Amino acid sequence: MSNCPGKGKTPILRAGNIADKLDTQNDLVWVPGETVDDDQLLRRNDIAICMSSGSPEVVGKTARVSTNIHASVGSFCGIIRPKNSDEASFLSFYFRSSAFARHRDIIARGANIQNLRFSSFEVIELEFPSAYREIARQLEQADRLRRLCRYTLEMSDSFLPAIFIEMFGDPGRNIKEWPTESLGSLGDVRTGGTPSSQKTGMFGGKTPFITPGDLEVDTVHSQRFLTDAGVKENVTVRAGSTLVCCIGATIGKTDKARVRCSFNQQINAIEWGKNINDDFGFYLMRFFSLVVADRGRSTTLPILKKSAFEELILPVPPEPLQQRFSQIVRRHERLHSTQAESLRQSEHLFQSLLHQAFSEN
Repeated sequence: MSNCPGKGKTPILRAGNIADKLDTQNDLVWVPGETVDDDQLLRRNDIAICMSSGSPEVVGKTARVSTNIHASVGSFCGIIRPKNSDEASFLSFYFRSSAFARHRDIIARGANIQNLRFSSFEVIELEFPSAYREIARQLEQADRLRRLCRYTLEMSDSFLPAIFIEMFGDPGRNIKEWPTESLGSLGDVRTGGTPSSQKTGMFGGKTPFITPGDLEVDTVHSQRFLTDAGVKENVTVRAGSTLVCCIGATIGKTDKARVRCSFNQQINAIEWGKNINDDFGFYLMRFFSLVVADRGRSTTLPILKKSAFEELILPVPPEPLQQRFSQIVRRHERLHSTQAESLRQSEHLFQSLLHQAFSEN
C-alpha cells in the first residue's frame, strides 16, 4: 500500500472520499492492481458505503458512482451494486434518507467502533412506487440545485479576498509601498476577560459574549449573553471591531463584531481609528492571521501578548481606496445573504422531497 500512484497500481477510496459526491482525486492510497478483482472495481451506478468507523455519523455514508472508474474501496467501506441499473438512482437516494439512517442506527453494532454488515441489509424491505423514476428525477434535480447553490456560495466566499489583493496587494509584502504604522497606533486594542463565576446575574442578558469557538468566517455566533451587570465587569467593543484570537490552538482566527459585544481573555479586539476603515481593517487582519500565529509560537501554549500584538506593522492605503473597498463589501454582503438563503431553501426542498419519498419505508 502506498500514498503515491504508480504503474500497475489501483487507487483505493476511503470513508473520507464518500460525501454528496464521490471524491476520486484526493486522499487516495494505492495498491498493486493484481490484488483487486474486476468485480471489486467501481462501476457506474454502484453505491459506495462506509461500513465501519469510530464515528456514528460516518457509518452508512454513501455516494453514487457516476461512471466506471478504475478504483476500489478500502476495507472499512463496501459496494452496493444494484441488480437493475434503472433502479439505481432511486435506491441511492434511499441510502441518504432518514429512513435508512434510522435502520442504520438499529443494525450498527460496537461499543466504540460502529459496524454495518451486508447480511443486515437483506432484511430491509424497500417499496418501489410506480412513479419511482419520476421521484428519482425530481430528487436528482433538487440535489443538483443545492450543490450548485453551495458551489456558488463557496465561490462567493473567495471574492472579497481576491478583490482585496487586487486593490491593495499582498499586505504582508506591501509591494505597493503604502505608508505603514503599528497596529497600536491605528486602533484601540483591548483584551477581554471572563466575568467572575462566583457572582450570579452575569449571564442571561442581551450582549453577546464571544469566545474563540464562536468565531466563524465573516460572522459570529455567540452561545452566551451578558447582563448589564456582566457587561460592567468586562470589556466591550462597538460593532465593526475586529476580533482576533491571540492564544491557544485557534490563534490567529479572525472575525468581525456585527453588534456591540464582549469577549473572553483569549481574544484581542481592535476598534479601528480614523485612518483605518472597519471593513478594510478586518480583511487586513485576516491576511495577517498567519503572522499572528507565527509570532505567538510557544513551546507550551501558543500566545501573542497584547504588547507584541500592538507592534504589528500594517500598511495604510489612502482612505478613499479603503472606502471604495468598503462599498464593495457592503454590496457583496447583500448578495452573499441572498445566496445563503437560496442554499437554505434548496437544502430544505431536497430534504422535503427525500422525506416524502421514503417516509413510509
